[in-house]
Amino acid sequence: MPMLTVGAENGAPVELYYEVQGRGAPVVLIHGWPLSGRSWEKQVVALVEAGYQAITYDRRGFGRSTPTWDGHDYDTIAADLDALLVHLDLTDVTLVGFSAGGGAVARYIGSHGTARVAKAVLASAVTPFLHVTDGNPEGGLDDGTIAHFEAGIRADGAGFADQFLTLLYSAAGTSTVSEPQRLHGRDLANAASPRATLAGPDAFGRTDFRPDLEKFDVPTLVIHGDSDAVVPFHVSGRRAAAAIDGAELVLIEGGPHGINVSHADQFNDALIGFLDR
Repeated sequence: MPMLTVGAENGAPVELYYEVQGRGAPVVLIHGWPLSGRSWEKQVVALVEAGYQAITYDRRGFGRSTPTWDGHDYDTIAADLDALLVHLDLTDVTLVGFSAGGGAVARYIGSHGTARVAKAVLASAVTPFLHVTDGNPEGGLDDGTIAHFEAGIRADGAGFADQFLTLLYSAAGTSTVSEPQRLHGRDLANAASPRATLAGPDAFGRTDFRPDLEKFDVPTLVIHGDSDAVVPFHVSGRRAAAAIDGAELVLIEGGPHGINVSHADQFNDALIGFLDR
């Protein structure tokens, strides 16, 4: 398996699993919480068939990457992404981040710049800032909600994953995917380490990406479902598009949070159309 060593913990290497498919301009797909690179299956096929190189990887503690106790903060997540780009010697790359992965795109650009980046895509992303504070009343996650997530994960991680994957693909209370597809997503979530799963709500919920978005200087696509029950459009997509100069916004009607799966054809058309320009 292709593995990249990005550090060490307790005397053992920390390794990220990654896959490179196809040839052409590189597109790095960054998964959401608590999934893995396999959540991009519908995009990998479409990208390769359109003449692009699709690169997926599992963040620390997810999929086939090393389960770690530390390293789930966004500075480390961005550093790991930078290590992957350097390792593969990628330039003129498009970074595509779904949900919590959108935060990785934002923090990468905010911390490492755009010397290697041609374009950016924020899909159902947690940007610009989800935490409800006095300075951010528009945020969608208050301390009580984050604590509720953490309590659910601690009490019954498998039950939480089942409920979350239902919500991920629900629009107006109705599932937008088949039950086998939902169960596939649940299996990806259950493969995540307990620590990575538990660390997620605090990391994506309380990280302020607003200063990172100010540093975007590449063409950016913001794509979101108008029926997202996890990261609502008015909390995230609308605000992120407004914060990035010249950002293109695509709003998918009836789209839940997991639009890259539930509305894959529309998602892929928007993504590839953006890449082709």
